[in-house]
Amino acid sequence: MTQAPNLLDRVRERMRFKHYSLRTEGSYVQWIRRFILFHGKRHPSEMGAPEVEAVLLHPSVVGYLAASYPN
Repeated sequence: MTQAPNLLDRVRERMRFKHYSLRTEGSYVQWIRRFILFHGKRHPSEMGAPEVEAVLLHPSVVGYLAASYPN
């Protein structure tokens, strides 16, 4: 019995179907991976706008970037 492809494999497959460049694909996959790890390995289907906002605001809250970064 074969296992269904995981989320990142499905993202890669879809991006190749749409003819995105490999660099773009890699960037998207890396950001998705960061998003998942930031939220304790929760699946993105369990999350929504508040979790996206938390990821975007984190660098400015901890002082890595200016507060205008998420804009």
